[in-house]
Amino acid sequence: MEYHIKDISLSDVGSRRIEWAYRDMPVIRMIRERFSKEKPLKGIVIGAALHVTTETANLVITLKEGGADVYLCASNPLSTQDDVSAALVRNFGIPVFAIKGEDRETYYDHIKEVLSKKPNITIDDGADLVSTLHSSMQENIKYVIGGTEETTTGVIRLRAMEKEGVLKYPIIAVNDAMTKHLFDNRYGTGQSTVDAIMRSTNRLIAGKYFVVSGYGWCGKGVAMRARGMGARVIITEVDPIKALEAVMDGFEVMPMSEASKIGDFFVTVTGNKNVITKEHLLNMKDGAIIANSGHFDVEINVKELEKISNSKVEIRNGVTQYEVNGKKIYLLGEGRLVNLANAEGHPSSVMDMSFANQALCCEFLVKNKGNLSNSVFSVPQEIDKEVARLKLKSMGISIDLLTEEQEKYLSSWSEGT
Repeated sequence: MEYHIKDISLSDVGSRRIEWAYRDMPVIRMIRERFSKEKPLKGIVIGAALHVTTETANLVITLKEGGADVYLCASNPLSTQDDVSAALVRNFGIPVFAIKGEDRETYYDHIKEVLSKKPNITIDDGADLVSTLHSSMQENIKYVIGGTEETTTGVIRLRAMEKEGVLKYPIIAVNDAMTKHLFDNRYGTGQSTVDAIMRSTNRLIAGKYFVVSGYGWCGKGVAMRARGMGARVIITEVDPIKALEAVMDGFEVMPMSEASKIGDFFVTVTGNKNVITKEHLLNMKDGAIIANSGHFDVEINVKELEKISNSKVEIRNGVTQYEVNGKKIYLLGEGRLVNLANAEGHPSSVMDMSFANQALCCEFLVKNKGNLSNSVFSVPQEIDKEVARLKLKSMGISIDLLTEEQEKYLSSWSEGT
């Protein structure tokens, strides 16, 4: 079996951690049990570019149990857990091409390695797999029946491809499922980002100014958790509606030009580039800590930080100290996705819902082969609700059902006051 990982001897440690995550992924467990019996993905080749974590491991194992041949690479150079890669290769027979800290060239070599297996379904997190297939390996597009996308940034890129008319196969935007972004983006990103900052720095958050750039679902989660730790939270936004929502939620809102002067911690979660620039970096006070929890490492302009700094040293694991005009500024995780670069990513229980959507959408793509246009689709509502139903079932929670009379009333226009 072909693979490229750091150290195969880490496999036993990885297997124990995969099992630990699995215990808190009841929806994936129910889907795996069904998949192992029905084999809905039999004969399907799946190429996946995802964060190689314990939760991802449980997804790809589930897909394999469903009959698929799965090939996995990383969707971020710093997010791979090398023991998980080793366990997938040695103990589960799943080829992995991912090494934590791999350089850009190796990162794209691994993506091309997965695409060389001629996948029928692509699972992407950030759209690097899809964009590489469309730009430099177009000869393999003919084998693809459809794909899925995990994150906001990837969905934005794919919708741009659709708008330009260059998207060559249907993609399901798993990120947009209610059971994904309402939970994964908010509760997962919120907890894991604050966790990463605390692990990396061991600094007290309570009483400090904590600046969150972007008040989408991820930003809401980070702001919520920072406030829960006692921080004085400031939101920066470009969208007036989201800014107003932040105000109504009780947060201070101001431009980054102002927030940069008073913040102790900064987290970018916008999905856009150059959110923190030279101007803002020069404004920052001594000891400011900056991190990015958006998908790509473009939100903090690290190149400008390098240019204006007099010295640079890694002072703690994942913490780089820059000296700028006599002040010290600390960058976490090289400006990459901090919750995975400096911690373990989202808790298993929220990834359970996200990856349940992934598994069921792969099944949907197989069932609807040839019936979908080359567009970006929402997750079918029946899948979204099924994931929620299974999650509630696993929690021992039951809910009401509409009566026949109520269903008739909701579908009628004639009955009024």
